Amino acid sequence: MKQKLSISVAICVWLAAPAAGEHRLYLGAHTSKGWVVGAKLRPSGLFERLKTGWALVGYPHPAVMTLDYDPRDPRVLYIAAGNGCIRSADGGRTWTFLTGWDFTELRDVKVDRHSPDTVWIALPDGVAVSRDRGGAWTRVDLGVARRYTQTLAVDREAAGRVLAGTDSGVLLTEDGGATWRSAAPHLRVTTHLQQSPHNGNDWIATTESSGAYSSCDGGRTWSRIPGIPAGTLYNVSFDPTTRGRVAIAGWAAGVVVSEDGGQTWEERQSGMPGREIWRAVFDPDQPGRMYASVHEEAVFVSDDAGRNWRNAGLEGSLVTDFVFVPGGRQ
Repeated sequence: MKQKLSISVAICVWLAAPAAGEHRLYLGAHTSKGWVVGAKLRPSGLFERLKTGWALVGYPHPAVMTLDYDPRDPRVLYIAAGNGCIRSADGGRTWTFLTGWDFTELRDVKVDRHSPDTVWIALPDGVAVSRDRGGAWTRVDLGVARRYTQTLAVDREAAGRVLAGTDSGVLLTEDGGATWRSAAPHLRVTTHLQQSPHNGNDWIATTESSGAYSSCDGGRTWSRIPGIPAGTLYNVSFDPTTRGRVAIAGWAAGVVVSEDGGQTWEERQSGMPGREIWRAVFDPDQPGRMYASVHEEAVFVSDDAGRNWRNAGLEGSLVTDFVFVPGGRQ
């Protein structure tokens, strides 16, 4: 499937410059295929990609959703998990719980690049923030009745700007969370938000049932992107290494890739055993390399921007997120 978009649709053309540096790849995964309640937990939790395969980092955990890192010291990791926000100061060797019983079922965590002591978490009942690296937490007033929040994104260029993907669409604060406004109430439920690494004004959002949307003005207004297959969309990934390349993945939608800044899209499934994709991301260090999670099958890898895929391990798993952390091997 390849479809040309109408020129009347507001689509941003994303330009890229090669990324430098080396990253560690972490993922949150649950080995869930065939598992039944009461059985011993299969390998699940936070994994790191090593030359020898995937290594479980820390203790087994049944509900790691995602992680972020402190830009001043990428050994400092924050996990969003079912039982709270958890921090490691040593690259995952030891962990400390930062939240109590009143902050559970976390969906996302983001460290503010402008003020790295500030950490945001997404919750089933809204958003909370810590201004002291997780020492104390405050719930913020989003100003909406339906507060379920699936995803957060901190604007890397403008201090105080945070976008929240919620059951009420995309919400935006430009004053560090003091006030929020609705930027796209029709995007329900917003499942993922990503800012282009090449132009800070350009964003894409995926949704549970409304398709994918782009913004060319910093997330203030949004337009639907045609050419994306129907289904629940779970994430978007800009390729940091290649001009105009971006991928969207989802349940029944599979993986679709654009090579021209979102003007046309192509399904790329060859070698995958199914179209139920939890996540698909580009590797910032190797042009053309992608990782994807096929539901309860395995992690798959492609070296040609998704045109062909091969099994890369973690059999029977589903992956909630892939995160590249700068700094190389520790």
